[in-house]
Amino acid sequence: MRLTTKGRYAVTAMLDLALHEDQGPITLADISMRQGVSISYLEQLFAKLRRGKLVESVRGPGGGYRLAGGAAAISVAQIVEAVNDSMDATRCLGKGDCQDGEVCLTHHLWSDLSARLRQFLNDITLAELVSREDIRRVSSRQDHCISRARHTVSELERII
Repeated sequence: MRLTTKGRYAVTAMLDLALHEDQGPITLADISMRQGVSISYLEQLFAKLRRGKLVESVRGPGGGYRLAGGAAAISVAQIVEAVNDSMDATRCLGKGDCQDGEVCLTHHLWSDLSARLRQFLNDITLAELVSREDIRRVSSRQDHCISRARHTVSELERII
């Protein structure tokens, strides 16, 4: 079992949104620049997150996305499930037909692991992640890099 890129990027993007929610609606372009995820991929993820009622879109100038319900109400498991990423460690995806239509020898082991993983990720909210100092340091570094890049672009535009 492994969490796919889809699930990882969705959690990363949602955490970025939570870290910057005090700035108003956040554009996918800003998330893309900070996290190195293409805008087109983020659009696909955010369509699913919107359908899952985890984000709200704001149209018009100054528009973008914001969390629906707040960071304390959104768990990592909800994000992963909203983008249809499986947290199931069984080969049969929990159906119990892993070996010739029957339960295999290790089915219950992997099924128990899946349940524990789901519970672990369900117990972690975006608010908890936002409060972690190590995560805040990384976010601050990313913000600083983006700020420098924007300054460089505006200087180049001024010269040209």
